[in-house]
This record gives sequence, structure tokens and C-alpha cells, in this order.
Amino acid sequence: MINNSQDSLQKDLRLAAIDIGSNALRLHISRVRFSEKDGFPSFKRVEQVRFPLRLGTDVFSLTHEISPKNEEKFIEVMQAFKHVMQVFEVNDYMACATSAMREAKNGQQIVERVKQEVGIQINIINGDMEAELINKSILSYVSTDNFVHIDVGGGSTEVNIYHNFNKIDAHSFDMGSVRSITTDKKTATKEYIEQENKTLKEWIQKAIKPLSTNVNAVGTGGNINKLYDLSKNSRSGKPLSIKEMERLYKELKKRNYQERIIDFGLNDDRADVIIPATEIYLKVMKAANIKEIIVPKVGLREGIIQYLFEKNNTTH
Repeated sequence: MINNSQDSLQKDLRLAAIDIGSNALRLHISRVRFSEKDGFPSFKRVEQVRFPLRLGTDVFSLTHEISPKNEEKFIEVMQAFKHVMQVFEVNDYMACATSAMREAKNGQQIVERVKQEVGIQINIINGDMEAELINKSILSYVSTDNFVHIDVGGGSTEVNIYHNFNKIDAHSFDMGSVRSITTDKKTATKEYIEQENKTLKEWIQKAIKPLSTNVNAVGTGGNINKLYDLSKNSRSGKPLSIKEMERLYKELKKRNYQERIIDFGLNDDRADVIIPATEIYLKVMKAANIKEIIVPKVGLREGIIQYLFEKNNTTH
């Protein structure tokens, strides 16, 4: 699967990112080519596969482990991803697992099984590493040097504060779209939710003090991408305003699960989590007094591709 010839490094590099999230598993393959004229690389996505396996439903419940049924399905998906990478003659890959696998009691055991049976090495990354990888994909989309980056995943929310394009603070909160709809007696209590919201608000207000009053936001994650597609801003390419986000939230909220699928064209595994995800984005933006959010529609997968490019680019 890995073809590290010197010629491929110079002319045509195929890189793959595997994102093992709480709501879905994703494979992203990009081709990197260097211009004969100026030597600069160009990135083109050649394949993307998404499989809706919700590991977070298992892990964020009372069992805190991935069920045998989902473990077997997970192995099957990893085998399929390997075959796709082989067909595309991928030169290098990186597989990253986030909060669900990180918190699963049997997470490391499954990682070892995948390595032995499939031959794919999975990296269980922490919130800081996740944020660093995503950061590699977003900076080119930001026109201001002071901003708050918000990434809402299935199991956690990463908030990063940037001043003069340097990250000055970051925090990973145990708030996520899948976690929010999963039954856990501890995290479902009103007192726990109120305390988490208070902690989030206090941390953000303290963290943004070094920034000017004109603070922008950058949002990543499948749900903010979908909200942007549904918004009035998507055709113009303008940032998503908090006013428009609140309008969409109200429209989504007043419909039931099936109506959201039909009226908004949402996937089955998006129609339930988009509401709690929107609530989290709104909480962060309101705490930071931010009126609009840039949605570049990139994230962990693109960050992994950039990381692999930097790792493999020894000739330029």
C-alpha cells in the first residue's frame, strides 16, 4: 500500500487520512502534484468515503465501551478503507481516532486488533493533537489575526484562541453532538449541564481578554458545514451570522426527526445531532460575543493530509 519511491515524492504523492470520530468513520484521499514551473504543490481530493458508524452511542452510555457488534463492523470498515487505499496506490496514510475511541474501555484493544488483522495503525489522539491537526487546514482561510476556532465533534468540543495567528489558549470540553443525545445518568442531569455551560462561558470570557473587541470565529465540523449549506450565506461565500444560525436552529427545532430528513435533505445520522451541535456553537459564540463565523469546510482530514505532506516532502 505504501509506495515511497523518490519519483513519487517529486511528481505525484497520494496521501490518505482516516478520521475515526464518534458519529462516523471517514477516509479522505488526496493527490499532491508539484508544478513543473514553480515547484509549488497542488492538492486535489480524489476519493472520500464516509460510513455512519456511531461509536459514541456505545461509549458515552453507561457501558463506556464499544459493543461487540460495532467492533466487528468497525473491523470491516477498516478492511474496506485499506482496500480503497491499495486501489489508489496511496504513498502514506494516517489514521486518527478521537473522543469515542479515546474514552472506550476497549479502545486500545480494538486498535491492537486492527493492527494485527488489518494492518492499519490507528493513533488515538488527545484534544490538543486534534486541534493542532485541524489548525493546519484552517489558517489559509482566516483574514484576521485574532479569532476563536470552534470544532464541535460527536464527543468533544475543541475551542482554540488565536492572537496574531499564534494560539494563546485552548480547551477541550466534554460536550459533543452524539454525547448530548446519549443516555448517561451523570451527564444528563440538569445540574451537570448547567455546570458545564458555566465552565464553558467562564473559560471563554477569560481566554479572549487578550484579544481586541473585533473577534472573529472559525467553525469546523460536519454540523457547521451542513448549517452553512442550508444558510442564506452559502451562495455568497460570506461568513455565517449568529442571527442566521439562530433562524436555522428554530426551523430545525420545530420539526421532528423525519421532517428534518425530508425538509432539509439531512442524512439519518445528521438529523438528530445537528440540533445539539448548533446549540454548542451558539453557546461559544455568545460567550465570546461573536456575531459571525467563517466556515471553511475543512477539518481534521485536511489537517492530516497537510501533516503527511510536510512529513513526506523531503525534496521541496
